[in-house]
Amino acid sequence: MSEFGPTIASIADMRKRAKARLPRMVFDYIDGGAADELTMRDNERVYSEIKLKPRSAVSVPAVDLRTTVLGAEWSLPFGLAPVGSSRMFWPRGEALAAAAAGEAGTSYTLSTLSGTRLEEVKAATSGPAWYQLYLAGGRDVARGAIARAAAAGFSALVVTIDTNVAGNRERDVRNGTKQLLSRDPLTMLPHVGQIITRPFWLLDFMRDGGLMSFPNVVLPSGPMGYGDIGQQLGESAVSWDDFGWISEAWGGPIVVKGVHTAEEARKAADLGASVVVVSNHGGRQLDGVPGTLRVLPEVLDAVGDRLEVLLDGGIRRGSDIVKALALGARAVLVGRAYTYGLAAGGQAGVARSISILREEIILTMKLLGCGSLGELGPDYLRLPAGWPGI
Repeated sequence: MSEFGPTIASIADMRKRAKARLPRMVFDYIDGGAADELTMRDNERVYSEIKLKPRSAVSVPAVDLRTTVLGAEWSLPFGLAPVGSSRMFWPRGEALAAAAAGEAGTSYTLSTLSGTRLEEVKAATSGPAWYQLYLAGGRDVARGAIARAAAAGFSALVVTIDTNVAGNRERDVRNGTKQLLSRDPLTMLPHVGQIITRPFWLLDFMRDGGLMSFPNVVLPSGPMGYGDIGQQLGESAVSWDDFGWISEAWGGPIVVKGVHTAEEARKAADLGASVVVVSNHGGRQLDGVPGTLRVLPEVLDAVGDRLEVLLDGGIRRGSDIVKALALGARAVLVGRAYTYGLAAGGQAGVARSISILREEIILTMKLLGCGSLGELGPDYLRLPAGWPGI
């Protein structure tokens, strides 16, 4: 872990380390968004528009970062969001990220599109673990994954509602991702240079089995292949009508991820969801929707105390998390912020990313003169003109 000590001072530093290690196509899978990436950038930019309002001359010797989500105590007000194909970034990537989350006392959410078996991931963490559900392969395949997740001990099912088709991720086109997945040497040749210039990554990737399939999406022919993602998502898009059988099959708390509007939040509450996550998929789906922090007030106003409201998107600093909490989010989920760490150094990199965010939250809270999350509120913020309620 010493490798990720003083020389890695921020998530931006970790991003640079990840970029240096990964082939361009893999780095851009983490780093990129849809189309012109307007939404991806707005997810980050909105935090700079909100300013902090400290209470000076207030002694805060310690800061309590504990919160409760779905009745489980988290030692930190952020968990790790589902990120597909994490095994591409580091061998057994999902299990290592889950282990780091558990050691930090917080949650990990496993994507359906994982390269690691869900049973292995659950066994790797001592913290709360949620399973994120896509309907890839159809209902029967999804029911099989739901049953496995329940048997393994996952405590919540996260249903993502904003991925009926994959977004227009132009970096993938420019990088030749489709061609590199074709396994046709002539088709691959113009793009293979980005891989052979990253020999250490390539060696790790091949030792871990090479091009992955998805062991948690078991089709009649076996685990779903990597090249089948787009078709399967398009043919098996989730709708509100699916929540009845999903809830029956799961029998536990459901988290709805991908909420953009008050109407969606109310619908989720009406259908019995316990949590909604205000999310635009990190700006990777529909480009042109607003940053998630802009949507948070609308969702909170719509559902009040009917369910718990989380948020993801654009979080790169502990102060970003403080701002989201002050605006009313119960907690947040971070995706790229920990995935850069995973790509840079496996479990040690994830642990360092978590540590950076924890340290920044504590410093921000002390400088605000605020000793616990329960004290946070809009009074600690200077909101821009035109912000909801201003």
